[in-house]
Parts: sequence; C-alpha cells; structure tokens
Amino acid sequence: MGRTFENKKQVVAELKELLSESQLTVVIDYKGLSVAEISDLRARLHDTGTTCKVAKNTLMRLAVDGDENWQPLQDFLEGTSAFLFVKDDFANAVKAYKDFSKATNKTEVRGGVMEGQVLSKEQVDALTELPTREELMARLAWALNANTTKIAAGLNAVPTKMGTGVKEVPSSLARAIKAVSEQENQDAA
Repeated sequence: MGRTFENKKQVVAELKELLSESQLTVVIDYKGLSVAEISDLRARLHDTGTTCKVAKNTLMRLAVDGDENWQPLQDFLEGTSAFLFVKDDFANAVKAYKDFSKATNKTEVRGGVMEGQVLSKEQVDALTELPTREELMARLAWALNANTTKIAAGLNAVPTKMGTGVKEVPSSLARAIKAVSEQENQDAA
C-alpha cells in the first residue's frame, strides 16, 4: 500500500526540518541493505548527531525545491537514496559511515552538499581528514593558554628603572604600563 497525500506532506516537512538543522547532507546508495543494517548505520551515526533517513527521491526533490542552499542535492537523486543529515561533527559522521561501508561493502556515497556547494564523493571522503570537534576545542584551548602564558612572561620580563639604578621586574600589567610610560617620559626629557 502506497503513501497517502497527507503522509507524503509529512515526510516532505520532516525532510525540510532535517535540512534546516543540518550543515552537510550526504546522499548514499543503500541498495541491498537489510533493515538490520540500516538500523546499525543509524546507531553508528547517532553519537555524531547525524540522522540517516531513507526517502523517495521525488519527496526529497519537493523538500529542496526553492531552497538554493539544498537544491544541488538534486544532482544525486537517482536509484535508492538514503540521506545523512550532519549537524556539525563532519569528520566523525563521515568516519562512522565509512566504517559501516567497509563492514557491509553494500553502500556508496554519491555526493553531498554543504553550504550550497556540491561535494563529490572524494570531497566527502576528505572530510574525514578534518579534526573532530573535540580536537579543535583542545587545540583552541591550548593556543589560548599558550598565548596568555607568553603575554604574562613578556610582561614580567619588562625591566623598570628605580631611582637607585636597580632594575625591578613588574608583577602586574599596571606596573608594566606605568614603567614603559615613565621610561618614554625620561627618554623624551
């Protein structure tokens, strides 16, 4: 028994909602996958915040119609299509899919769309080379910590002249700025 008109409208609305929440959508050919295998794929993708949805190409065409950001998906709508809606963890989502694909040897990436740009199969695969969100946050934290340490060390290394000719190292930003200002005033005089 086929879908009713109301049911099709609900599916299109759900696809539009998933697209609005996604930054990347990957189209795969899922021909030959069993229900259990699709459930396995969904479980693998769940931890990355990615949703796997099987839908008819005509319903996806309706969902992307008029949306210039997602219209390029139409290039990949042929045969049996499943869609991976990736919110933000591109690298882990694509890695999880690739692990699944290697295990089953039944699916193939057709391509994807990110920010209105068409991605080839190779470009989708290249997303696995990106650092994960956790790696990016760790790198950012390290960079911020390293820079503040360098700034603090630099400020503590600014020498000041005391009236007796003895040099003192300022221990605060205010004293460092004052010392530089006084030094410039003495040099100008």
